[in-house]
Amino acid sequence: NASPANDKTVDIPNNEPEAGEKTVIETDVGTIELKRELGLPGGISFIVGCIIGSGIFVSPRGVLESTGSVALCLIVWGAAGVISLLGSLCYCELGTLIPRSGGEYSYIRGAYGNMLAFLYTWVSVILIKPAGLAIMSLTFGVNFSSVFEMCGLPAMPQKLAAVTCLLTIMLLNCYSIKLSAWLQIVTTVAKLAALFVIIIGGIYKITQGYTTEIMSGFEGSLSDGATIAYAFYSALWAYDGWNNLNYVTEELKEPHKNLPRANIISILCVIVIYVLTNLCYLTVLTKAEMLESSAVAMLWGDRVLYSAAVIMPLAVMVSTLGSTNSSAFSGGRSLLSAARDGNFPEVLSFINVKQLTPIPSMVVTILLAVIFVLIGDIGSLIDFFSICTWLFYGLTFSTVVYFRFKMRDAVRPYK
Repeated sequence: NASPANDKTVDIPNNEPEAGEKTVIETDVGTIELKRELGLPGGISFIVGCIIGSGIFVSPRGVLESTGSVALCLIVWGAAGVISLLGSLCYCELGTLIPRSGGEYSYIRGAYGNMLAFLYTWVSVILIKPAGLAIMSLTFGVNFSSVFEMCGLPAMPQKLAAVTCLLTIMLLNCYSIKLSAWLQIVTTVAKLAALFVIIIGGIYKITQGYTTEIMSGFEGSLSDGATIAYAFYSALWAYDGWNNLNYVTEELKEPHKNLPRANIISILCVIVIYVLTNLCYLTVLTKAEMLESSAVAMLWGDRVLYSAAVIMPLAVMVSTLGSTNSSAFSGGRSLLSAARDGNFPEVLSFINVKQLTPIPSMVVTILLAVIFVLIGDIGSLIDFFSICTWLFYGLTFSTVVYFRFKMRDAVRPYK
């Protein structure tokens, strides 16, 4: 392993990272650096794969419950997507201005100094990232267990399945960046196929006259501001992951072009998919049935796919596996960036000289997630995760304004 703290490095400024720099380590075995393996297709699949995870299968119930009507529910899903798109545009400017891995950490550090970056990175590494990984892996475990039950076999303990999922992702990411990227592409294609099954099935039902719920419009809409806010809160959780490509900017080919393209294409596609998926849920299920069900996709599968309903829990498993992989991928890089700046023990900044993967940071990220799996549950983890995450998103958005003044003359490939 080679440590940036002990070897010759390109100068990395404390507060104002310059555009175009990257970490390069000179050792007796040659130059060690994070390689640019991700192209535009990989970047798009990375973002889509991270966004479309457990959220679209968990959040529809919460959004509908907080809005009270079909029309308002769909508006919230679209508006939450627009909020995420606007956030990603801020991150596109930041990521092309400061093309360093680490996401929010790198931008907060460049704007406000090491103290706020230090606080952010400890909250993120110790709490936010592991909590997000735990939610995804627990959702994987729930659906893995349900497949056993549907096949007439004893159910595998959900948390055991979740831990197995996390450890598998850890080994894969430690071994090869390319394999991780290929897993992301494969799982993204698979999860999109599953959602298209729901969309096509819903459209088919509409042609048969199943329009009672979707024609109800704003009937039953709730006007309480707090409940509407909670609806956005639930929907934004389903869109979370739109910023993850910024964590691996140093491994993206031509980031000045591919970062904005990947973000914009990905989120627009996800908005369309999410709105259509929720519309198609309501062609088969009533509002009451959606509010009573904790597994909307499985209930939809029972109504439409009949004996092939096992496809839905399998689809959720694939979906959460992909989002867990992309979140772990970015989480490990965030810890690496913080460690090489001295905010964590330097061993966590090491890169394996053969595989060129950040093994120590990846192992620590996954082990923390395993602890959250063992002590938490999905509902409480979502509440905790969302509040902490959006506080730091807001702080990061403010750095766009700061850099417009502080780095007024810097080259901005995307503005």
